[in-house]
Amino acid sequence: MTQIFNFIPSAKTLWLLASGGLFSTIIAVLIPAPQGIGIAALLTFAWYFVVLMLAGIDAGRSKADRVEVSRGELGKLSIGRDNPVTITIQAGENRGKSRQLSYQICDGVPQDLPGTPQLIAGILNTGNSESTTYTVHPYRRGEYEWQGIQVRQLGAWGLAWQQWRVDTAQTVAVYPDLVGLKSLSIRLALQSTGAMRQNRKRGIGTEFSELREYNVGDDPRSIDWKATARRNRPLIRVLEPEQEQTVIILLDRGRLMTANIQGYKRFDFGLNATLSLALTAIQRGDRVGVGVFDRYLTTWIPPQQGQNHFSRILDRASRIQPELLEPDYLGAVTNIIKQQSRRALVVIITDIVDDIASAELLTALGRLTPRYLPFCVTLRDPQVDLRACELATDIPGAYNQAVALDLIRQRELAFANLKRKGVLVLDAPANQISDRLVDRYIQIKARNQL
Repeated sequence: MTQIFNFIPSAKTLWLLASGGLFSTIIAVLIPAPQGIGIAALLTFAWYFVVLMLAGIDAGRSKADRVEVSRGELGKLSIGRDNPVTITIQAGENRGKSRQLSYQICDGVPQDLPGTPQLIAGILNTGNSESTTYTVHPYRRGEYEWQGIQVRQLGAWGLAWQQWRVDTAQTVAVYPDLVGLKSLSIRLALQSTGAMRQNRKRGIGTEFSELREYNVGDDPRSIDWKATARRNRPLIRVLEPEQEQTVIILLDRGRLMTANIQGYKRFDFGLNATLSLALTAIQRGDRVGVGVFDRYLTTWIPPQQGQNHFSRILDRASRIQPELLEPDYLGAVTNIIKQQSRRALVVIITDIVDDIASAELLTALGRLTPRYLPFCVTLRDPQVDLRACELATDIPGAYNQAVALDLIRQRELAFANLKRKGVLVLDAPANQISDRLVDRYIQIKARNQL
């Protein structure tokens, strides 16, 4: 019907058609056959023809009053966030006659990109405009093909919907958590300007800050004897932590990082943590290098400083996807040792199953000490913690709890071995890893551990 008449009947039209059919049925019952059936059929076809003709005229008249629909600039979308999409509807003037226009809009959201609502409906007076916003929540990074906007507008008589398509097709990229990075950048800026500044620790570090007079309680080893002899009073050298240090981030994209956690890949949580740490270190004045590896070191961004460098890291890392491959920890660490001769904080973001399965990781991290400061960051599945804490009420539940407790115990044994080798360890739920990692890095800097 829609292809023949080029419109979509409204509910009013369907009721009119149904009422005509009912009236014809009554006529057929009251008038004896076969005359009654013929008259009823004739009346039915005549009624249908008139109603559909009026609906077609109504749809044709609505073309002159079509609303203009446009989609706002989408830009870069953030994974794991509700990204707003704005639709603007503009109703033109109608030769001085004001009336209400009923419309329905369905945006061409990709099928594998959850979006709400599916249908946008409203009423707009001629000469006015309005905007409406819905959200999309990506669970995967990558490029998505946005289709055009399907628009329906009800005719003035309310008999038919005129439908057309607005060609707004475009390719949209879903990036890591840009919203979280923006919030982190604001927080770091406030810290650097003093609004949230922590007290700097004096008297420890490697860089000379100033000379001051010796006070009771100061470390005698800090006395500068040459300056003391020149000034004829005891002076000490005040040192502060070195600001321009090097941070190397190695992100595992192997088999364990392909697991789903709360609907997202574990790798995506690790990538968000990588970018958060890189942004923090760069704003603290450190040089940051990033490597992504599976069997090989597939991506290597040498250490540099500055916001332009962070933009390069974001651009290159955002395109990387995890692979069902066993990671070569030893090979990745060996590559870093060859390229980075200066002492650095080496952060490996991965996951640990148990002491035996992670033997290569333990060996690789052990090779970094004492020349480098190794830091192992693992992304725990919150569901395992939940299962371990649940009170089991049946045999399957008790079995699940026992498995979860055993996994936690095996992880703790592996972490204990790492700590004995001088490796820093951070094990946190995947959905909290970014904030925990940033806080831990700030602690490392404040304590001058690097």
